[in-house]
Amino acid sequence: MHTSSFPRPLPALAAVLLAGALALTGCSSGGGDSGTDSAAKEAAPPAADDRPGAAGGDASGARATAPPKAAATHIIRTASLTVQVEDVPKALAEARTTVENAGGYVGDEDTSRDEDGRERTRLELRVPVDTYQDVLDGLEGAGKLLHRGAKAQDVTDQVVDTESRIKSQRASVARVRELMDRATKLSDVVALEGELSSRQTELEALLAKQASLKERTSLATITLSLSGTPADEAAEDDDPGFTDALAAGWDAFVTMLRWLAVALGAALPFAVVAALLVLVWLRVVRPRLPRRPAPAAAPAARGEEPGARD
Repeated sequence: MHTSSFPRPLPALAAVLLAGALALTGCSSGGGDSGTDSAAKEAAPPAADDRPGAAGGDASGARATAPPKAAATHIIRTASLTVQVEDVPKALAEARTTVENAGGYVGDEDTSRDEDGRERTRLELRVPVDTYQDVLDGLEGAGKLLHRGAKAQDVTDQVVDTESRIKSQRASVARVRELMDRATKLSDVVALEGELSSRQTELEALLAKQASLKERTSLATITLSLSGTPADEAAEDDDPGFTDALAAGWDAFVTMLRWLAVALGAALPFAVVAALLVLVWLRVVRPRLPRRPAPAAAPAARGEEPGARD
């Protein structure tokens, strides 16, 4: 049997196929890049100038870039005033009216008198923070200001912390309640009830603290002290004038009359008793005393005697 001896062209065919595959791969990669670029361009957002309403879109842009609102601050405001007035009860009534008209109220009140007889009143006033400054200025002008002090305490951190803890504690109480609903053993129920009671107590304490902070930040505290004007308080001049001298002379004259009246009043009882004794002597005692005999008449002159020498 005769067999042909022509060689098979396998190496040449493999080389041709490899070159074609490389060419196809290059073409497909080039086409893919162009497609990716076009897709990227379509997906990319339009430029600021190409956006709709870019020319007149300042308002929307401002809203988009506006900073967030600042968190509210919580401040406790307190003040103290010491005012000297001529009439303490009148100034006290005016202070009450001012505070009530501002939407506040009068808290503690203490009234006393000092050694000089001056009346002193101390008040604790609670007023809304919106009218705090107006009320403070009004009370200051009620008389002579002796002392004024003010203090502001920022408790924003305490308020925020308390609110966060209340939120967490409420979630904790809710989880314990949920566990109690799922509990089947009596021991588990008892343990969960104790834990629930403890967490509820802590929650109530936090709520009380929150209410106290709210009340102290919404109402400012003003401690007002009213004192009467001393009776002998007067302005002293370096060079006294005629009016001062006249007033001093009149005071001296009135003082002298007062002392004379005192001396007369002190001597009047003795004078009355003496007058009564004299009256008793003249009216009662003296008429009852024995009278002395009248002295004999002197003899007549010798020449006139009867039975003279005859």
